[in-house]
Amino acid sequence: MMSADAAQDAFAERVLADANVQAHVEGKNLVKQIVVPGRMVNLVVK
Repeated sequence: MMSADAAQDAFAERVLADANVQAHVEGKNLVKQIVVPGRMVNLVVK
């Protein structure tokens, strides 16, 4: 878990480093990252 005041880039990096996330985005283009600090990270891929 990360603190709610951590930088948005830190949240996105941690999510992208997760093996489960990597399996789902592998071979796809990352179009957009939406980060709500302390709550969620949404990745838009094509």
